[in-house]
Formats: sequence, C-alpha cells, structure tokens
Amino acid sequence: MNQHLKQLIDLSKVDKEIDAFEPQIEEANYNYEAALAKTKSIESDIENLTNEIKDEELKKAKNELHLAELSQKLEDNSKKSGDIKTEREMKSLQLEEEIAKEQVTFANEEIDRLEKIIEAKKEQIEAAKVTLVEFTSNLESVKADVDKKLAVINKQRQAVFVSKEKLLGAVNQKGLAFYQKIRRWAKNSTVVVVEEQACMGCHMIISDKIYADVIKAEDITTCPHCGRILHVEAASE
Repeated sequence: MNQHLKQLIDLSKVDKEIDAFEPQIEEANYNYEAALAKTKSIESDIENLTNEIKDEELKKAKNELHLAELSQKLEDNSKKSGDIKTEREMKSLQLEEEIAKEQVTFANEEIDRLEKIIEAKKEQIEAAKVTLVEFTSNLESVKADVDKKLAVINKQRQAVFVSKEKLLGAVNQKGLAFYQKIRRWAKNSTVVVVEEQACMGCHMIISDKIYADVIKAEDITTCPHCGRILHVEAASE
C-alpha cells in the first residue's frame, strides 16, 4: 500500500477517535446539567411564590384598610342615628348601613380567601426548600462523578492527541493539505472503504478501473462521485 495513503487512513482513524470523545463528554455533563437546571427551576419557583405571596399580602392589606374604613363609617352612622329628623334621612342612613355591611362581609370573605392562598403558597415554598436541599446535596455528588468521568476521558483523549501529533509529524504535507480540504466538508467520512465496488461515503458504484486502482493502493484514489479518499480493508483486498 502507498505509504502516504496509509498515513491518511491512520490519520482518519485517529480523527474519528478524537471526535468520538465529544459525545462522551456531552453525556458525562448531561446528568450534572440536568440536575443543575432542576435546582435553578426550584429556586425560580420559590422566588415566584415569594413574589406572589407579597402580591396577595398587599391585596389583603388593602382589604383590611377598607374594612377599617367601613367599620368607622358604621360607627359614625350609628352616632348620626340620634340626630335624624326626617324619614327620608332615616331611609338614606339605613341604605348606607346596608351597603356598608355588604361591603364588610365581602371584605372579610376576601381577607379569608387571601389568607388561605398565602398559607398554601407558604406550604409550597417549604416543600420546595426541602426538595432544593435534596437536589443541592445530590448536585455535589453528581458533579464529583462527572469530574471523575471527565478526568478519565481527558486522559484518553490526550493519549490520542499525542498519537495524532506523531502522525502529523510524519505525514506528507501535500497529502495532509488534500486530506484537510476534504475533511472540512466530509468530516469523519473523509477516508472511506469500498464495499461491493461501492463508495461507503456516497454509496455510489465506482468503475472497474477505479476499483482496480483502489485495490492496488499504489496511489491515493478518490471517489469520482463525491471526492472522498477510497481504500479497501485488508480482508477485502
């Protein structure tokens, strides 16, 4: 086999190994990122519930203020009843009292409703805080596990990088430039095998002449359809 072709085949294999580390790193980070996202979601829920409680308490305070005003109005009307001189004044005062009493009832009901909402939201916050403590504790464990896995992956990746550096030092520079030009678009299918006289990059059938050249491997042969570098496995050859 042509030495330059062999170097490009070896380089292609090393590049595939290097690229294969990325999904491993993403997988290792996934559990931690998922746990971190859940933690932040709980923190956000607690913050939102806290703000909602503030809004409900403000509504409750307004109703309590209105209730105090109504109570004062009823008290004032009670004092006025002794000064009534006409039936018309009496009916007017009674109407005011009826309206004020209805408003008092509504205000009390609204205060009671808001208190229940506030209490329910406080319970939700306490439950969320308990869950947050659990997730935070678990987060540290997940992070330690991820760091351990990443350390192993980085060690393996570093060893592959060393192999690639050795290859780059030995490979023909013209052939390397040609390989890198194809790799920019073909990625890990820059160098592909030929099976049953078909390029495994584009899966198109190649001619007998080109197939013969690929088998001889005396020079670097590319697919006439897609431009990838072709070779055959030792067993096929």
